[in-house]
Amino acid sequence: MHQDDELKEMLSDLIWLNALIATELIQITENTSQILRKAAPPEACVAEHAALRATALDIADRYRPGTMLRQHVGEHQ
Repeated sequence: MHQDDELKEMLSDLIWLNALIATELIQITENTSQILRKAAPPEACVAEHAALRATALDIADRYRPGTMLRQHVGEHQ
């Protein structure tokens, strides 16, 4: 594999991994908020998190299409 191709693969992997981490952190934040409040997070936060999650998924799909990430995130509560 050419060094430039290897670098592109590595960067694609890192971008995808960061998108995975971002989506999981968003979910952890929502879950923690719900636990601490003993109620659902504010609707404004849920809407903003959904938009941020969608952006992270778009980025992940651009660099690593066909992974289970979008399906997994869709199953978050």
